[in-house]
Amino acid sequence: MTATNRWRVLGSGGVLAAVLLVGACGDGEPPATAATPSVPAAAARPLAVRDMWVKTAASGMSATFGTLLNTTSADVTVVKATSTASPMMELHEVATVDGKMVMRPKDGGFTIPAGGSHELKPGGDHLMMMDIKTPVTAGTEVTITLTFADGKTMDFTALGKDFAGGNESYQPEMPDMHASPSASMGG
Repeated sequence: MTATNRWRVLGSGGVLAAVLLVGACGDGEPPATAATPSVPAAAARPLAVRDMWVKTAASGMSATFGTLLNTTSADVTVVKATSTASPMMELHEVATVDGKMVMRPKDGGFTIPAGGSHELKPGGDHLMMMDIKTPVTAGTEVTITLTFADGKTMDFTALGKDFAGGNESYQPEMPDMHASPSASMGG
């Protein structure tokens, strides 16, 4: 190869390198095939759930239990719940009224502190299923939708579980359908 041909080859390689460099620089816009970072789905959820379960029931009333974990740096308030088994649900608490333990709707909902948790348990706060339309059997998956004070919603799945502890009675004390049903706690 002559010196002139060597310079032509090297010059061509330099031009090719320059073209590739300029093309790589582009106009500042990311290439159409580049992955853009996105917020993970879990980060968009203000709550995580742990060990969620539903007391088995063929009809009538039942309840959902487990732990709600606040994954944000602000308090989160749950104000409503619905489910695939019972579209009508209430957020309930257990309180002492006239010396008796009673279940009743929780005014203002459940507030889970920033970075904290809120336990839903038999004999305590729970998600009350008021009118089961789809029987809940052991192992059945029930989808629950929570609504927050800001109007956003979140779904999670709870498993049907046989449970007789606490001897809870989920039957309304008053037959008046317009009264807010409450349930009493047995011994």
